[in-house]
Amino acid sequence: MAEISRPAPKKPRNILFRLLGPGLVTGAADDDPSGIATYSQAGAQFGYGLLWTVLLTTPFMIAIQLVSGQIGRVTGKGLAANVMELAPRWVVLALIFLLVIANTFNLAADIVAMGEALSLVIGGLNHEHALIFASTSVLLQVFVPYRRYAPVLKFMTLSLFAYVATALTVSIPWSTALLATVWPKAIINSDYFLMVVAVLGTTISPYLFFWQASQEVEEMNKGRKHPPLRELTRGGGPEIDRITIDTTIGMIFSNAIAFFIILTTAAVLNAHGVTNITSASQAAEALRPLAGDFTFLLFALGIIGTGMLAIPVLAGSAAYGVADAFGWHASLGAKVPDATGFYAILAAATVIGFALGFTGIDGIHMLVWSAVLNGIVAVPIMAMMMLIVANSKLMGRFKASTWLIALGWIGTALMTLAVIALICSWLTG
Repeated sequence: MAEISRPAPKKPRNILFRLLGPGLVTGAADDDPSGIATYSQAGAQFGYGLLWTVLLTTPFMIAIQLVSGQIGRVTGKGLAANVMELAPRWVVLALIFLLVIANTFNLAADIVAMGEALSLVIGGLNHEHALIFASTSVLLQVFVPYRRYAPVLKFMTLSLFAYVATALTVSIPWSTALLATVWPKAIINSDYFLMVVAVLGTTISPYLFFWQASQEVEEMNKGRKHPPLRELTRGGGPEIDRITIDTTIGMIFSNAIAFFIILTTAAVLNAHGVTNITSASQAAEALRPLAGDFTFLLFALGIIGTGMLAIPVLAGSAAYGVADAFGWHASLGAKVPDATGFYAILAAATVIGFALGFTGIDGIHMLVWSAVLNGIVAVPIMAMMMLIVANSKLMGRFKASTWLIALGWIGTALMTLAVIALICSWLTG
């Protein structure tokens, strides 16, 4: 008998693209225009002296976002809904209230920076450009179903490569920079310490926790609905592996971009005596006469691209938190009549953030208030996340491993110290 040959199975295309999702988007959204401003100031003020902070935060950022993603996928509920299993309702509502306020200030700073960046590139009025960005973001989230919007968010993460390209357009003493990264020389003064705290606070933010947990729930319900992992009697390991790969790549990507931003501003701005940066658009404008129009253009376009990614994450995380706390239906895949409260919070946070740009409040003040409020929210939320992920009743057989719990608690302790220092400096500044 003739042997029947079977065609070789086709290798799945874009397997990495399919593996990457909430973790990648969350990591990229961390490098929002406000974060770019912080990293730019770090490079301008202290040169290569703070590159080590990127290495320090990476393992803790991976750990806490892994915890967030696993909580969402294992329980099938957002972070606020899970926290309410452990904490009194009034405590959760107070934390969610602070989260919404912090996110709104952060949105305001980001929208203003995007409007200014576009004005620098093509001219025009800042407020009009800001209105375009804010309204476009809201319309996309409200009217584009999640299954179609999620790939758009993933695609927008490519805008962060503008900062890799920017670094390649300037002259960098790589041996000096890399040595400062692995063998830092601390400067003992309040300004240096405050900037360390600012970088930590920018990197580990509570809106990222709420967003990734809820996005795992969205992914679970996209297309054919799947049960929460804790309801499975067996299997589920591949999903945990996917979250681990997705989150690890996303956080490394995020911190690598932060590294390149600090590197570029240190090599150009600090080297030429420009040591005070208060916004991302100011950093772009300062680069133009020193590094040329092409470097300026890449930096400015990066602000716009990252902002379009960060606005839905900031507004969405606030909406998820509020909706979960009140038991409302919360999903970007839902139609407006089915999730009115969720979409109302999302739109309101964006609109108020846009309106704050007209108040004349200094952008740096909005960033400071946002950082302080984020810090106040982050520490108790991180602690409760660690209690949830180590709880067999809530997580079932998917209770976190010992190494993840240890890293998460160390990160929580580090963030606690950073917040105490930030509040003290803010009160005495």
